[in-house]
Amino acid sequence: MRKILNCILLITSINYSTTLYGQNEQSWEECYDEIHSIDGQEDVNTEADYDVLSELASHPININTATREDLESIPFLSSQQVESIMEYIYKYHTMQSLGELHMITNLDDVYARLLSYFIYIGNPPEKGFPHIGEILRYGKNEIVATTSIPTYKRDGYTNGDYQGSNIKHWLRYTFSFGNIIKFGFTGAQDAGEPFFKGKNKLGYDYYSYYLMLRNIGKLKSLVVGRYRLKFGMGLVINNDYSFGKLATLQTLGRSTNSIREHSSRSEANYMQGTAATVSISKGLDITGFISYRDIDATPNKDSLSTIATITGNGYHRTVSEMARKHNTSIFAGGGNIRYFNNGFHIGMSAIYSSLNRELRPDTARIYKRWSAYGKRFWNAGVDYGYICGKFSFNGETATGDSHAVATINSLSYKLLGNLQIMALQRFYAYRYYGMYANSFSDAGSIQDESGIYLGINWNISRHTTVMMYTDYAYFAWPKYMQSFPETHSWDNMIQLVYNKKQFSLLARYRLKIKQRDNASKTALDNVNEHRGRFQLGYVIGNIQSRSQADIVYSQQQTGSLGYMLSQSIFYKYHWISAAASIGYFHTADYQSRVYTYERGVMYNFSFPAFSGEGIRYSINLRTDINKNIMMIARVGTTDYLDRSVISSGPQQIRGSSQTDVDLQLRYKF
Repeated sequence: MRKILNCILLITSINYSTTLYGQNEQSWEECYDEIHSIDGQEDVNTEADYDVLSELASHPININTATREDLESIPFLSSQQVESIMEYIYKYHTMQSLGELHMITNLDDVYARLLSYFIYIGNPPEKGFPHIGEILRYGKNEIVATTSIPTYKRDGYTNGDYQGSNIKHWLRYTFSFGNIIKFGFTGAQDAGEPFFKGKNKLGYDYYSYYLMLRNIGKLKSLVVGRYRLKFGMGLVINNDYSFGKLATLQTLGRSTNSIREHSSRSEANYMQGTAATVSISKGLDITGFISYRDIDATPNKDSLSTIATITGNGYHRTVSEMARKHNTSIFAGGGNIRYFNNGFHIGMSAIYSSLNRELRPDTARIYKRWSAYGKRFWNAGVDYGYICGKFSFNGETATGDSHAVATINSLSYKLLGNLQIMALQRFYAYRYYGMYANSFSDAGSIQDESGIYLGINWNISRHTTVMMYTDYAYFAWPKYMQSFPETHSWDNMIQLVYNKKQFSLLARYRLKIKQRDNASKTALDNVNEHRGRFQLGYVIGNIQSRSQADIVYSQQQTGSLGYMLSQSIFYKYHWISAAASIGYFHTADYQSRVYTYERGVMYNFSFPAFSGEGIRYSINLRTDINKNIMMIARVGTTDYLDRSVISSGPQQIRGSSQTDVDLQLRYKF
């Protein structure tokens, strides 16, 4: 009977695999953008999130040996999807092809296709920890070198404001042995930063390093070096992965614990030290961490012993930017205890942090009245949840040295086999703050916000999905560009995705209503922002094409209209592939800017924004010389039709055209 069932599964999965692999010429970024609505209104951490997914795509997980923690490290999977995948593997022992993803309960076609970029089908390894010789012999090494060369000069280089050259470059090395051992090193240099001179006598402006161990007996994970953490739903600590509103609809506001290595070039949102998770008994895990690192901060003008803000953009190009580099240090330590059994989980988290200089923001500005203030901070919280069949509930409640409360709770239910509804409530007191908190929010911070989010995910058929949400948020205290209390926002979105063999369609509309000061700051105006996207994709032989139209209309007292029409083509033949795109954009101003995806080099965020009038075109060539060596060359040009100079200040370009050349070499051994 078992053999017969396996035969049926294999035959069925071959049919599904044809569709799955036929669409995998589409990049994971394009697939991700279909679901996560990258349109400029989402999370400020989009680039850091992209780094997490890039690392996963480059080092996929063996689905046949994946633990719960491994699956939870894939950020876009919901708790129900993780449970369904584990049940499937437990029932059938192993997966034989990626086509079987379509047969897993709670995993629709769209997410099965996205998941296929981050996993692979492998055989279970022999039990026991491998010997050193085995690790060195079978471990995988990867070196990636990348440079970005502009063909123009910014004023910051000609007038001497920038201390380095205009070439951006970085180097990355990774060693991995299955899902057990991972070691990495990154050196990165932004354009304009000194290299092997000034304060960067050791070469690169930024270095990152880590050693990660997973699933060794009772030790679930151990990291030494730089890392990221997430406990519960992020009200106490989350410097790992953040979610936008469309992604939250799919992940169903899940609550997870994770320790992840920090392998990206982002100079913010990471810890430095060590962290570990140990399994005490079945279902009971304890995590502890300690961190000490230097950070950039802006000193107060009236007292250099205090700081006004902590900065995280990582730029050290000018004398003033370099003076802020690592001028402050922060210590952090804490932990989490979590119990999981039969779909129920509860956890407790705590963190203590201390700065060597007092944080003293300008509280005379009314929107900063309740910002974090002082040298020592703490937060503690309880997260909880229950999954049972079609029902899922997750939540977290936290407090801190502010003695205020923050809470977030989500509830989802599968009405039918293909219709999921979700509700999410949050209340963040205006006095609450968390130095490392990051969770669902309309305003982008875990402070002074209360609201309700309702969403529907409807798989009309195996090829068609409709997602929609509405989110209302209320803010008790004045905010930046909102000089009055008791403001609100209302965000609505509906999206249709259709995928079948060689044809795909995406249609999306979003309306967001928010409040802003009028020109004289005597009253609040409603700002209505409409965003629409229509996209057609089709495959003919080795050619994949995508036609896209974006439109934006933003209105406060006057209207601002913007649109972009773009066409991209991808071609692959054996060891070489090419992607080309061209687009015309025309926007009234920056308020009606448009965003689009472009194929770029590995580990490089490429969702540029465009405003004004112009033409954007790019070409990307990739050659896989053999299984070990890969090269990418990319050229991107923006020709503006409405200006003679681009940008302003040190970033100003005296011309109407901007061309960048990216080169990348990857060597695996």
